[in-house]
Amino acid sequence: MAVNQLLLPERLMLTYQQWSRDVLLGVQNLMIHGLRSLLTMLGMIFGVAAVVAMLSIGAGARQKVMALIEQMGVHNLIVEAKETLEWQAHSRIRKVSPGLTLQDYRVIRDDLNGVIASTPRKRLTPSKIIPKAQQDIPTVMGVNPNYQQIAGLHLLSGRFFDRGDEDHGSPVCVLGSAAKWSLFGSSSPLGQYVKVNEQWFRVIGIVSPQLSSQSDSSGPATVDVNNNIYIPLRSAFLRLEDSYSDVRDEIDGIYLNFGDSANISEAAQVVRAVLDSSHHGADDFSIVVPAELLAEQERTEHLFNTVMVAIASISLLVGGIGIMNIMLASILERTREIGLRRAVGARQSDIVRQFVVEATMISFAGGTIGVAFGFFISRLIAWLAGWSTIVTFSSIALAFLVSISVGLVFGIYPATKAARLDPVEAIRYE
Repeated sequence: MAVNQLLLPERLMLTYQQWSRDVLLGVQNLMIHGLRSLLTMLGMIFGVAAVVAMLSIGAGARQKVMALIEQMGVHNLIVEAKETLEWQAHSRIRKVSPGLTLQDYRVIRDDLNGVIASTPRKRLTPSKIIPKAQQDIPTVMGVNPNYQQIAGLHLLSGRFFDRGDEDHGSPVCVLGSAAKWSLFGSSSPLGQYVKVNEQWFRVIGIVSPQLSSQSDSSGPATVDVNNNIYIPLRSAFLRLEDSYSDVRDEIDGIYLNFGDSANISEAAQVVRAVLDSSHHGADDFSIVVPAELLAEQERTEHLFNTVMVAIASISLLVGGIGIMNIMLASILERTREIGLRRAVGARQSDIVRQFVVEATMISFAGGTIGVAFGFFISRLIAWLAGWSTIVTFSSIALAFLVSISVGLVFGIYPATKAARLDPVEAIRYE
């Protein structure tokens, strides 16, 4: 009875028997030539491992950068003063520009629409601090109370200073998590005092840990955002102004927070125009738009992943060529077997299926081992280099799919060549 005349269940059972028989034969053949099969898989193993490892590094870097950008606030706009401690360079700039000032802040705040919250910033590194810092001396940041909303600060305990503290220039402060540990260790600092230069500040709150990079913006200063001491801006002017050198600007930063409907890119152009006018083109400031950084990061990450996958795919291509080479050699070794199968009734499609199954099994086994090896490499890189790596399901699926596809593509030609052998000549082949 012809196969196409069988009922659907019978046809499915026949197909299952054919494929299971070919899989069993393929396993037996791979086991007989175990070393050769392993060497054939190496290209697939290293290719898949490279894809998984590269994408895990990219995913880890993406997660960290995205978190840092989002922490800066995708609805924020940040103006940073380009400061210098070189007196001559500072003098040349100050001949044409007064630097970043509170007047700049007021003009920008009044000219922009959609600003929900804003604050100037005055930042300094104390020359001395009590209690003595166990690590780097914390940075003091004078800001308005709404900086908590703008920066998305969360408190572990205590409170942030309010408008009353700001208006009276109260000697109060809020510690970042690293500053708290550096100054007070494991003991609670609430109600304790910190002496910044010659001024005492009472600790009223502790900020929960934040993601930290080399800087909290694109400005020149290197700042650990967890190693900050936040004080009211008025307190910074009244109590710590004399601690600044003459080369410091009146303020060194401006934070602006916008609503969801605001066009921050257009707002950045307005800010630049205002500052270029008041600073007479001195270019002594920079503007950071986290939303634009986020979009640029996504484009960069896409390009990085594409390039890395393309490079890693070279190993998969080499692995595919190895599979084709071994399958062609296997045809020569098994010519008599192919002739015998054709003589007892095997069709060309049966021979094609047998060799395609074997090639696919090699790539499948290589892909499985490669995924495990790539996972191990990503963890090893994270441990040795201290990088953040994330093995995603998409990277595993991509690497695995490509490895299986390579096995199929490079296995079809040898399988077709085997199926076209003349049965009589194949049986007589020595």
